[in-house]
Amino acid sequence: MTARTNSEEGRGERSASVAGGVPISHLPSAISQVSRRLLPFLFLLYTVNFLDRVNVSFAALQMNRDLGFSASVYGFGAGVFFIGYVLFGVPANALLLRIGVRRWLGGMMVVWGVISALTALIHRPGEFYLLRALLGFAEAGFFPGLIFYLAQWFPMADRARAIARCMIAVPVAGVIGGPLSGWILGFDGWHGVAGWRWLFVLEALPAVVLGALTWKTLPERPADARWLSPEERAELEAAIAADAPSEQPQHRPATSALPATLWVMAAIWLGVALVGYGWNLWLPQVLAQRSSQSVLAIGWLSAIPQLAGVAGALWFSAQSDRLRERRLPVALTAGMVVMGLLVLANTSSLPLSIAAFALMAAGQCGLWGPFWTLPSEYLSGAALATGVAIINSVGNIGGFLGPYLMGVLRDRSTGFGSGFLVLAGIQSLAVLLAFGLWKGHRPLAVSR
Repeated sequence: MTARTNSEEGRGERSASVAGGVPISHLPSAISQVSRRLLPFLFLLYTVNFLDRVNVSFAALQMNRDLGFSASVYGFGAGVFFIGYVLFGVPANALLLRIGVRRWLGGMMVVWGVISALTALIHRPGEFYLLRALLGFAEAGFFPGLIFYLAQWFPMADRARAIARCMIAVPVAGVIGGPLSGWILGFDGWHGVAGWRWLFVLEALPAVVLGALTWKTLPERPADARWLSPEERAELEAAIAADAPSEQPQHRPATSALPATLWVMAAIWLGVALVGYGWNLWLPQVLAQRSSQSVLAIGWLSAIPQLAGVAGALWFSAQSDRLRERRLPVALTAGMVVMGLLVLANTSSLPLSIAAFALMAAGQCGLWGPFWTLPSEYLSGAALATGVAIINSVGNIGGFLGPYLMGVLRDRSTGFGSGFLVLAGIQSLAVLLAFGLWKGHRPLAVSR
């Protein structure tokens, strides 16, 4: 019996309601075509998105020295991105519903590409803070829009794997971005321009090009996909409609209509984002402190944990879909991050540090697919877009706090150990919340 057949049987009663006279045999073909046509392109978009967000961590290897930035200045600038990201997250997705995914995502990419390139012109902390905050505003709607878009194309039984296949763009951005950024930093002094300034310009160009392609080519929904047969379009839309929670009035996306469990998810994501960005945006500097390697070598070393992240994302999402369990994998993967942080806090060994970062990356990336499938168990339509944006916005307050907290603690000590211990404590709270979520296994009724 194939995995797809198991998936179909796992749908139970939903499969019967999906049929409605349309042959069920068209659904696997439709999902296969959607995966083949859309996921590689969405993966590429998210890779560029994350690379433009975190390439500042490599730029800092030269930028902090050239501009005289302290660890606190860098940490605040790296984290202030999330001020704009949080403030504009929910309004951005209200605009997405009005404008449409294709035009909204494409336009955002062009704008953030321009802002990222302009970061090459900074000289003072205030300019650094301003452009990072503007970059946060420009990127705010991308990830919630991506989750909303995938929910319009993939039935629930296939959604965690689809989300994970897009979200492995984050570690892949590290696998590609580390060596690439190290190589570009080697252009230091070319035509009289610092290597970190070349980095911001060259890594911003793909966002502008891909933004234009997104605007031109991305279909909004299955009904617009001419590469699907009429039968495939009809059955795919019927399957997705059958997954929508019947309790949720789709015309009421207000926060008062959101179930309490979504606020628990927001709290979990707050801890996960705080810790994740807390170590990710300092990874190159930690490796530089614990070794005597060149910037190019540090770029290659930083790719090792990200490869573990790719494996973690694929394995945990596949298990989550196979077992139809979302909550327990979230708790287990968050616990892996705690273990890695405790190792980092108690060693200065480069091999042990890389191994700990790899464990943390596997856990953090393994969490994404199961976690971001949960909101669509409670909400659909406009309410789903709003709910995902709220979880992402509340959670990503931690994206500001994590890097800044690490910078402050770094300035007050000789190493990173105290910062990693604090992050381990925060992640432990997220683990406890995730286990609490697992105990309340059944989706709650939507609050009115």
